[in-house]
Amino acid sequence: MSLIVQKYGGTSMGTPERIRNVARRVMRWKAKGHQIVVVVSAMSGETNRLIALAKDVSPQPDVRELDVMISTGEQVTIALLAMAIKDLGAKAKSYTGGQVRVLTDSTHTKARILEIDEGNIRRDLENDTVVIVAGFQGVDAEGNITTLGRGGSDTSGVALAAALKAEECQIYTDVDGVYTTDPRIVPEARKLDRITFEEMLEMASLGSKVLQIRSVEFAGKYQVKLRVLSSFEEEGKETLGTLITFEDDITMEQPIISGIAFTRDEAKLTMLGVPDKPGIAYQILGPVADANIDIDMIIQNVGHDGLADFSFTVSRGDFPRAFELLDKQIKPHVGARSVEGDDKICKVSAVGVGMRSHPGVASKMFRALAEEGINLLMISTSEIKISVVVDEKYVELAVRVLHKAFELDQVPA
Repeated sequence: MSLIVQKYGGTSMGTPERIRNVARRVMRWKAKGHQIVVVVSAMSGETNRLIALAKDVSPQPDVRELDVMISTGEQVTIALLAMAIKDLGAKAKSYTGGQVRVLTDSTHTKARILEIDEGNIRRDLENDTVVIVAGFQGVDAEGNITTLGRGGSDTSGVALAAALKAEECQIYTDVDGVYTTDPRIVPEARKLDRITFEEMLEMASLGSKVLQIRSVEFAGKYQVKLRVLSSFEEEGKETLGTLITFEDDITMEQPIISGIAFTRDEAKLTMLGVPDKPGIAYQILGPVADANIDIDMIIQNVGHDGLADFSFTVSRGDFPRAFELLDKQIKPHVGARSVEGDDKICKVSAVGVGMRSHPGVASKMFRALAEEGINLLMISTSEIKISVVVDEKYVELAVRVLHKAFELDQVPA
């Protein structure tokens, strides 16, 4: 008998009928002899509704009280799912994060899990009970309700799986696994049977929305196998989804590139005529970081006549604020000539652990894009990924071209 943690997202819990479908799915796993812990999100759209309600009352809600409020969404779904499972003849018990004692730090609305007391859960499991836990929430050392931020239920599921030493953590979503790229752009995109933690972390950070980044980080750190599955597959037609696991578990036939990720949420800033001297990068990027603006790709060209150009990317939402900061404060301070910006760019990335042992990936990628007349505005590389910035109008073409170039529609031999 193995212990499995299952996490169901807001879409899976979106209606009473969908909740009953989840209950039936849980019962099928239980009938196979597994111990089951279920982590659930609030009904789809409920957290947004609660946040909007809070802002109707207070334009800038107190974060402690906001956490008290938005944590109620999951309290509804854990109770409803427990009722549905009991109606199917099994024992079930629901817990809020505080009742389990998911201990977090005190950073309201984006807390981090410190430890989990799994004692009550283990006792219930030994009593043949399905345990249902509210995702997205916990309590701090003072007993204040905290929430984990967007996608926090994934992190709750992985953390519980780690604490309970579960066989695996199954993440049920509205897709049936991780694909080589977005099937809406490339209909030939193929569902991956397996992918490494490193690759999934890169895919998540580079635009893939299947899993929340923190949950993948947590799973890799505590060696929790993740499986992405669909909660909408019909009984008897369920697939095995995608297993996110360790590199040693991946077969030698694994392709060099596992997927093509992309994000439209990019903007580029360039400071022209920057003095080419030590410390200039800090003088530019230090104030940007102090303004809590995340920086992604950075390029400084080779200086001439004592001057250089300095470019970096930020999220599109931060672009207006970052541009104003550069133009009004940083440019006069460092003595730069001018500031330019472009918020019509996108980032496209090829990801795969096979890059470590196979040369020529970059040249193949650049040649494929060049043959389609796609200009590369910026390039960034790491051990298992190559990212390029292109004009927004070329993003879908670039994804299709690279998917074909690396033959990702082909099943590995």
